[in-house]
Amino acid sequence: MLNGVALESLILFETPEQIFLRVFHELKPRTTPPAVSIEFCRFANANSFIRLEDGRLHVRITDVLEGAPALILEALAHILLGKLYRRETARIYNERYRRYLNRKDMRRTLHLVRQARGRKRILAPQGRVYDIESMFEDLNFRYFHGLMARPALGWGTRASRTTLGHYDASHNAIVLSTILDREKVPRLAVEYVLFHEMLHLRFPVEHRGVRRCVHTPEFKEAEKQFEGFAEAKQMLKRL
Repeated sequence: MLNGVALESLILFETPEQIFLRVFHELKPRTTPPAVSIEFCRFANANSFIRLEDGRLHVRITDVLEGAPALILEALAHILLGKLYRRETARIYNERYRRYLNRKDMRRTLHLVRQARGRKRILAPQGRVYDIESMFEDLNFRYFHGLMARPALGWGTRASRTTLGHYDASHNAIVLSTILDREKVPRLAVEYVLFHEMLHLRFPVEHRGVRRCVHTPEFKEAEKQFEGFAEAKQMLKRL
């Protein structure tokens, strides 16, 4: 029986393919392991994918993790294989992987990767009914003393009902769902969604260990300063 130190030393000398095969055997000890092919890909984010096809496991991993510590690849193997075979991933592997991605150097690397490789497709800020640009300037004057630098603004390419707006820090862009650009949607509701996203510029995401705190207490308190806060939220619920 190997102790923790001996096992960790053994992992250090494993190839990524060997790591995935070992984890496969841990999850399905009575099943003959398939062949494994691993490819590090130039994705625009930290996503990785796995599929079983023709008796072979095909694993595509973001190249941001190329050269990552073996223990991180082991954690990723548990996560991906767990999803593939619908097995619950032990908390230790989820936390280890998330903590690694939340390291300051990794967050910086991922930010640069999204900037360089990601494409932000948005429509012009002047919609059929509402002009996000003029609305931004009005909110900027009313709530931020006109001091907030204007990011890229526009309508999304899809009329999403689940994500009414979002702020993309990598591209410094605020995007609203075109579901809001309709005459039956009150201006107050659109202003509130835009104001909410503007607050993400004022209060950036905080990282606390494995946690990402998107809406800090300061964020929530500032959000309540919006005139018609409760009314706007009720309008959005009716949408």
